[in-house]
Amino acid sequence: MALPCRVISATHSNGRGAKPQPNFWQALSPVIVLIGSLALNVQLYGGEPHIPLIIGTAAASVVGVFIGYRWTDLEEGMVSGIAIALKAILILLIVGLLIATWIAGGVVPLLIYYGLKILSPSIFLVATCIICSIVSLATGSSWTTAGTVGVALMAVGQGLGIPLPMVAGAIVSGAYFGDKMSPLSDTTNLSPAVSGSEIFEHIRHMMYTTIPGFCIALILYAGLGLYNAPATSSSSNLSSLLTTLETHYNLSPILLTAPFLILILVIYKVPAIPALLAGSVLGGVLACVFQGQGIGDILGSAKNGFVSQTGNEQVDNLLTRGGIQGMLNTIALVLCAMSFGGIMEKTGMLRTLASSILETAKSAGSLVFATVLSCLGMNAIAPDQYLALIVPGRMYRGAFRNANLHPKNLSRCLEDAGTLTSPLIAYNTCGAYMSKVLGVSAGEYFLFAFLNLLTPLISVLYGFTGWTIKPLGKKEIKD
Repeated sequence: MALPCRVISATHSNGRGAKPQPNFWQALSPVIVLIGSLALNVQLYGGEPHIPLIIGTAAASVVGVFIGYRWTDLEEGMVSGIAIALKAILILLIVGLLIATWIAGGVVPLLIYYGLKILSPSIFLVATCIICSIVSLATGSSWTTAGTVGVALMAVGQGLGIPLPMVAGAIVSGAYFGDKMSPLSDTTNLSPAVSGSEIFEHIRHMMYTTIPGFCIALILYAGLGLYNAPATSSSSNLSSLLTTLETHYNLSPILLTAPFLILILVIYKVPAIPALLAGSVLGGVLACVFQGQGIGDILGSAKNGFVSQTGNEQVDNLLTRGGIQGMLNTIALVLCAMSFGGIMEKTGMLRTLASSILETAKSAGSLVFATVLSCLGMNAIAPDQYLALIVPGRMYRGAFRNANLHPKNLSRCLEDAGTLTSPLIAYNTCGAYMSKVLGVSAGEYFLFAFLNLLTPLISVLYGFTGWTIKPLGKKEIKD
């Protein structure tokens, strides 16, 4: 009896014949299982996404075997999916080291101290978003931005009494502004590469959606700052925080060499892993020289996380964090998520879902909407930022050309949705990273990451109205 799926031949995907192709409902069924499991465990029982992702992976495996794949094929898919996230896992481990050594070395306490002295509650969210956007533009990395200045700004916000989901949302918005617009960013280079456009025309075209979204976000943060200003901490509480930091740390300006080192290394295109590792080592040296920490204490903090013992409960809550051990739960989440995404990719289920969406695109507006929806879906299903750019970019490149649309329209859509929605999903590699580093779950900061929410909507609006949608030029038609 023939299986109810589009199979060209009965051979397996082992290189000796055509690969089995699932139909739409087969491809959708693991997604339904995953969503149902997440809703039950996370929403009803207050659990974490790990087990629902394993259940979803099991469902995808059953479907894969049913349509004709062998278990070895599925294992290969899981390993390939995890391989995509290995760089992210290594960065997570090193950021754990960096946070712990920077706290032990007084770098984070110094940034908190300056922030508490300089920033007022009413402008804090606006300043946070702008600061993070500048750092991420310079480095091209949202992860580096969140793991360095983002950590300090979260502590400053807590000291000022600003609700932490709002602070995290402002950090994510600013960090992803630079991640999206900087020519140093990997996603800014990847999107035009897969769509067929050129990087600087891609950046210029993104300004039409990103700049309005960023300006609206700043206005909203200004409104939130004014609204929350009366509920902020009293001057006596701030004075207590500042006194505690002054008493327990040597707050020398020389400590700023650590963040400046990271900034310089990334600007000069040193890869993220050695740059962050160098910052971690410098943090350890500063802890030894300026804070009187022993080598054993520094190594223990790097492994298990720094434990603050100032006697001030608020300061201790701010500064007890980091270390390799503190990142293991997030790494386990990434492994579970990428196993699910790997099987969905290997068995063609991701391709089937994206193709089904593409079939409904009959106009420029619907094509833009389909691309945005596909990128969002890939971030949720794959779930990795790079797959959310590569798969839709590869699939919709011909469709945009056939619709007489310039490739830079596609590359902009990929970034508007693929890059910006990735930190909004808790078990996506980006969402898991941001949640862990900032100490606020994606579900909590989701509504306050205004740039990430607004830009995909602006992109869809432009698609249906035709604003800034560029047709193919004579050169592109010839090519």
